[in-house]
Amino acid sequence: MNQRPSSDLRAIPCMLMRGGTSRGPFFLESDLPADVAGRDRVLLAAMGSPDPRQIDGLGGAHPLTSKAGIVRRSTTPGVDLDFLFAQLQPASDAVDVTPNCGNMLAAVLPFALERGLLPVADGVTTARILTLNTGMQCDVTVQTPGGRLQYGGDARIDGVPGTAAPVSINFLDTAGSVCAALLPTGRARNRIAVSTPSTSFEIDATLIDNGMPMVLVRAADFGITGYEPAADLSASAELRARLEALRLAAGTLMGLGDVAAKNYPKMCLIAAPRTGGAVSTRCFIPHVCHDSIGVLAAVTVATACVLPGSVADGIASVAEGVEKTLSIEHPTGEFSVALALDNGKVTRAALLRTARPIMRGEVLIAESL
Repeated sequence: MNQRPSSDLRAIPCMLMRGGTSRGPFFLESDLPADVAGRDRVLLAAMGSPDPRQIDGLGGAHPLTSKAGIVRRSTTPGVDLDFLFAQLQPASDAVDVTPNCGNMLAAVLPFALERGLLPVADGVTTARILTLNTGMQCDVTVQTPGGRLQYGGDARIDGVPGTAAPVSINFLDTAGSVCAALLPTGRARNRIAVSTPSTSFEIDATLIDNGMPMVLVRAADFGITGYEPAADLSASAELRARLEALRLAAGTLMGLGDVAAKNYPKMCLIAAPRTGGAVSTRCFIPHVCHDSIGVLAAVTVATACVLPGSVADGIASVAEGVEKTLSIEHPTGEFSVALALDNGKVTRAALLRTARPIMRGEVLIAESL
């Protein structure tokens, strides 16, 4: 039997998972250091941060592939699993566990079943998951015919090649996930004055948090169409500088304090739909334009589309009825969000993702960490 040679590297069990359009290693909480500083050192080493290429770790040199998940059995009554999401950046040594990530959330139940945290049912398996980042709960369902996890299927999501088995996510309460309320300023539209040494302007924006703190603005107010390729928008230093100045001003108005070093609020440029959807989006996460759109960002944008007076009012195409599905267009396709309303208030948000394990084994990091 082959044995690993003795070395100064420590082996930590993990699974590299794709959740929606994101990817990263998943760990059992019990396999990581109990103290936050030690845990963060391990995550940074595992990902290879800080380094723009993340050449010495599992990271993919992009915010969407610089994420990690930590899972444990829950002790909260009525909840099956606790999930802590960690956002890392390739060139930064920061580990942000403040925001949620709906894409990585899609991989939590498959990971937990793979690691034996919960029994596998025959047909489908559903678990209630508590996201520790914000206290949000949701019910997640995966396909388990014959008591066996099924990853192959016919479900397709834009931004991921091929098809796979569906992962259904039903969010139970997302309003004010990080902010104090759905509309932290109490208004659906705010006129914000931005003034920095390099730029000065005023703009209408919707400051909203229905799972993800976001600042929505009309693309035309920045002199662009909102249909440009993501790479072109990311390459515009002037646009990014103006968006960042607005983000910093909006963060204070949203009660988030100084957000310069935070990954939220996300910025979203909106325009009229082009392909039959509800609205067209170009989201920044927060300094790079997303090739698609995040799960909870899509939920938040969809919510803004049904709010009278928001910046989406007059742009978005929304069907009548108390239950509706909104197709949120993004650079590589669309993202459908099902909303239920009661007296104009969003009471339920549900959506579909896919997920799968890519690798399982051990990540090796320096024992000194």
